[in-house]
Amino acid sequence: MSETTAAPRPPEPDFSAITTEELFAYRDAENRFRASSAARAILGEPDPGTAIDWQQIALPGRDLPVRVYRSARTGDNEAAARTDLPLVVHVHGGGFVGTAAQCDWTNSHLAARLPALVVSVEHRLLAPGTPLANAADDGWDVLDHVVRHAAQWGVDPARTAVFGESCGALISALTAIRAREAGQELRAQVLVNPAVDVTKTMFDYASIAEYAYTPTRALPQLRLFQQLAVPPGTDADAVSPLFADDLSGLAPALVVVPTQDAVADHGRRYTERLRAAGTPVQLSEYPGAKHAFLTLPGVEPQAEAAQAQILQFLCRALAK
Repeated sequence: MSETTAAPRPPEPDFSAITTEELFAYRDAENRFRASSAARAILGEPDPGTAIDWQQIALPGRDLPVRVYRSARTGDNEAAARTDLPLVVHVHGGGFVGTAAQCDWTNSHLAARLPALVVSVEHRLLAPGTPLANAADDGWDVLDHVVRHAAQWGVDPARTAVFGESCGALISALTAIRAREAGQELRAQVLVNPAVDVTKTMFDYASIAEYAYTPTRALPQLRLFQQLAVPPGTDADAVSPLFADDLSGLAPALVVVPTQDAVADHGRRYTERLRAAGTPVQLSEYPGAKHAFLTLPGVEPQAEAAQAQILQFLCRALAK
């Protein structure tokens, strides 16, 4: 996904009746817009002190794009910073539409101010034949690859965090669980407006009922998301962090919940489960904020406060 100077935003389709062909056409047009300079009025301007570029990572059976953010500022400690940076593996939201470029505002500021190397996963998007399990593998495989090749990336593998938004938060939560199982210690996990239940109970929450069609038409998107994420025959529990057998011993978590969000109760319930399992967790709610608010600083006034909180949380967690 390369940036363009201008790209019109397509109209939102009827997600309850969309065909596969229409989904792909909408995704391509919407992602071109999100990666365009025209979108920055909504998505925010990147930090000018950050170098941003696309790279390809060779993973088992595929080459996967990642968007890499690194502080470009110079100073007396520049050499040390570039060879011993903490690592933040980020996963963008969207599920069946989205691109790492839509998160340039927050990721570039984190890279510059922590400072850290931020690697944002351009995961496989949900579609017929591409279920959520594939995207979950992308999140874990990128983390595993960068940690195993830490010297090449200039990072300190002992100071690593995962960070995701919406579907990306689901993937990040699954990655944190896989990291524990693989013996890879993480310092932190940041989960913003997470959707953590894609089982048959996904819609059985008060926040889903309250915000199904306002402030956005969330329910048709969530139904399509579930349909694509866990096609018939799929073990939905396996990709639903909320129903993991064991949530103990995970990295300390910051769960960020905008209150005017259909999946707000997903984040609240996951916080309860983490806390009950003994995993350190902080729930931070933003009254009146909407889903994906962190990626929309041009229209969501609380995005800056949330970004500052995430920065503070990661600064503490990733300190030497």
